[in-house]
Amino acid sequence: MPTLSLSTWSLHRILGPLRWTGWNPATLSHETQIEDQPELLKLLDLPAEAAKRGYQAVEICHFHFPSTDEAYLERLNLAFREAGVSFDTLLLDYGDLTAENRDRAEADRSFMARWIGIASRCGAKRIRLVAGEAPPSDNEAIDRSAHALAALSEYAEGLGVRVVTENFKPLTSTGASSLKLLDRTGGKVGFITDFGNFSGSAKYEEISRTVPFSSSVHVKPQYDANGIPDERELKRCLDAVQAEGYDGSFVLIYDGPGDMWEGLERVKRLVHPYINHCTSH
Repeated sequence: MPTLSLSTWSLHRILGPLRWTGWNPATLSHETQIEDQPELLKLLDLPAEAAKRGYQAVEICHFHFPSTDEAYLERLNLAFREAGVSFDTLLLDYGDLTAENRDRAEADRSFMARWIGIASRCGAKRIRLVAGEAPPSDNEAIDRSAHALAALSEYAEGLGVRVVTENFKPLTSTGASSLKLLDRTGGKVGFITDFGNFSGSAKYEEISRTVPFSSSVHVKPQYDANGIPDERELKRCLDAVQAEGYDGSFVLIYDGPGDMWEGLERVKRLVHPYINHCTSH
């Protein structure tokens, strides 16, 4: 059944500091840079707040975790269970499985494996891993990424977590490269289709082609300067999804000005008819 979900990126100005991961080639290690943001809502309180606002699921970006200590992860797991909200996907925003530098490639795979363990302990059903930053035309890079993703998927399966990737970053920036990658993983890896990450004249066809492999779609509208979504463009994306019989999560993305909850409500009003249509069929 289709579900209404949100990404913590849609609330990134109210959930506290953002902890960005990067690679330092001088030290051959990962580093974290902290971007200050006000904490108007604690991550532990988000599941209950989401439920109150009519959401059935949430996706959390890894940079929103204030802690990965065992006790904190248990509390987050409990918060979702008590709220009756599904922790659908942990969105790991860092990592390059196509890095040609061996030190970085190995470090990034280890980083991903560690976050798979974190996803398991806090109750996430899935973890989104970045396929890579090589060009989408690089067949050797697609092979390297597919091999690494398949291995990480086998590891995650043992922990009760499903690995998915997304049309996010260059390697999977086209429908063709995304499908080629998924095929080369032998069906071991799932997908997320983000409306905002395909572009050009082929955008809607690419959405149609990747949605059948997707557990969630990131409903990312185009906004004007006031944060008002382009209804016509968004409906074209949603029509492409509906035509494929999609019945997964509709994850609302808002990144415009003003109150982020109000921005999400504007998107929600446009998405609800599609969820209701899926439910009635």
